[in-house]
Formats: sequence, structure tokens, C-alpha cells
Amino acid sequence: MPIRLSEDEFGELVDEALAGLPEQFVQYMENLSVEVQPRPTRELMKSMHIRGGGNLLGVYHGVPLTQKNVDAPIDWPERIVIFQRNIESICDNHQQVIEQIRTTVLHEVGHHFGMDEDDLEKLGYG
Repeated sequence: MPIRLSEDEFGELVDEALAGLPEQFVQYMENLSVEVQPRPTRELMKSMHIRGGGNLLGVYHGVPLTQKNVDAPIDWPERIVIFQRNIESICDNHQQVIEQIRTTVLHEVGHHFGMDEDDLEKLGYG
């Protein structure tokens, strides 16, 4: 049976996952916000050509650092969205939620740093 956490508790777990990132990465995340939403919107799912929506755990909106041009204007806002109910729906206990949040946060941060799905899969964050 899926576990359910309060919005505050889930948000704290996301914050803990972010706090565990090495400082050398955090310095490149100043203009990146991370937020929690219950589920992806229909519009987002349609734009990503995904049916259903239960398997989308997070998404990165922005231009990866590897594709930025110093002369180009900043494309605001850059953000990561973590989908609480989708993560909870695949977890059976609190520890699994913690591990899945960490994996999802690292996956989306990886996109910010220019990694693609294959890169992330090789690192265990696919």
C-alpha cells in the first residue's frame, strides 16, 4: 500500500536530499529552484508526450549548464519539480520514499548539469 506523507514532511525530505549535494555542485545551482507538486499537470504530460502520468517522478525546466551561452539572456525560471504523489505511489515505506526522493532529486539535478537519460541510468539515477 502506498505511503502518504504530509506536504511539509515530504518537502523536508526533498530539502535533506538537496543538502546532501556536494558544495562544488551547489554553487552552480544558485538560480535553480526546487519545488514539490502533488502530480504533474495534464498540460505537462501532453507537452512531454507521456500518457497516464503516474510514472513521472520529477522534471527539470531550464537550459542545462552545458548548453548555456554566457552572452545569452537567462531563461527564467529554472526549476526542478518533484511530484509527491507519484513518488509515494511507488513506495511501500518511509525509507523507500527517502531513497526515491534522493534518486529523483539527483536525476533532475543531473539534467541541470547536462546529463541525458543514458548518463543518469549508468550512474544509477535512471
